[in-house]
Amino acid sequence: MNKVWIFVKSILIPVIVGGVVGIIISPFMDYTMLEKPFLSPPSIVFPIVWTILYILMGISYGILKSKNLIDEDIKKIYYLQLIINALWSIFFFVFKWRLFSFIWILLLIIAVIYMIIKFYEKDKLAGLLQIPYILWLVFASYLNLFVYLLN
Repeated sequence: MNKVWIFVKSILIPVIVGGVVGIIISPFMDYTMLEKPFLSPPSIVFPIVWTILYILMGISYGILKSKNLIDEDIKKIYYLQLIINALWSIFFFVFKWRLFSFIWILLLIIAVIYMIIKFYEKDKLAGLLQIPYILWLVFASYLNLFVYLLN
């Protein structure tokens, strides 16, 4: 498979998943009405940050795929964390399960740490490109917890 196509496909998959989730949750978004903790960014920040993170996710996977470094463990953890990620938004915004969402995001953090380790073992850059993702998840978990506590 052409390397350009590998990267295009690798980037499009998480971006499309994120876009579909965004469409699903948009009628349920209540972020502006919630009591928010200190350091809460304005709503416009979230789609920008998530788009960048999905692109980085795709680039990392594309690096591994283009070098034939994808094994079953990497494939499983990559798609598992993508599913966990997508479900978090549905739990938090559609169902309003704020405490459950906090526990769920902790599961996502564990999955992403494992993914970063597996990526890094195969290709350092592929692993390092996921550092912004884990940092954002830690920040998002702070927001999630305090939205739950304040509301």
